[in-house]
Amino acid sequence: MAKQGRNSDQSREGNQNLEGIAAAAREAAKDAAHAGSTEKALPPVHLWNPPFCGDLDMRIATDGTWFYGGTPIGRPALVRLFSTILKREDGKHFLVTPVEKVGIRVDDAPFLAVEMVKEGNSQNPNQAPLLRFRTNVDDWVACDEAHRLRFEAAADGGLTPYLHVRADLWAKVTRALYYDLVDIGEERVVDGRAMFGVASSGAFFAMADAEQVRGAL
Repeated sequence: MAKQGRNSDQSREGNQNLEGIAAAAREAAKDAAHAGSTEKALPPVHLWNPPFCGDLDMRIATDGTWFYGGTPIGRPALVRLFSTILKREDGKHFLVTPVEKVGIRVDDAPFLAVEMVKEGNSQNPNQAPLLRFRTNVDDWVACDEAHRLRFEAAADGGLTPYLHVRADLWAKVTRALYYDLVDIGEERVVDGRAMFGVASSGAFFAMADAEQVRGAL
């Protein structure tokens, strides 16, 4: 019974901690929206350096699902809220408010890129195309030099693309979108070497050696 009571107290304390962070995040979101030009203006987490208050039992799984206490967070609005106060420092991920910083676990990348659109100018076919990605928390990211694509070797021998969202926070690109990227890929010479990759906003993001890709296809 004593053990059950301790577990109940710990659960209650954890919920109170989570509610406190959520309340601080909502306040920060209101301030950011008031200062910014859009409702999705992000809080200035890069300016906040509060004390570290320990790790929270929160995890972002490989498929982008957020868990708290081992249970999926089923409220998309709450996940979106927490995503706005994400910060990465020294390879670790944190939720940050003006008064506290708590560590969370991220299995792969904190975001998932789930939709892609290719934009061009029909009036000017010479204008560089632009790839825009939507994340699982409904942020749209334009792929360019500041928000680049990188490709890492996958366990199955293929490649896994990642998109830079902001401030060293990345989105893993879904497998379906990876195949779309391959379909629109092209060959270019980079540093004297033929590479296969994707172009967006005037930048070229190399996937792999062009000869290897031709052999695989």
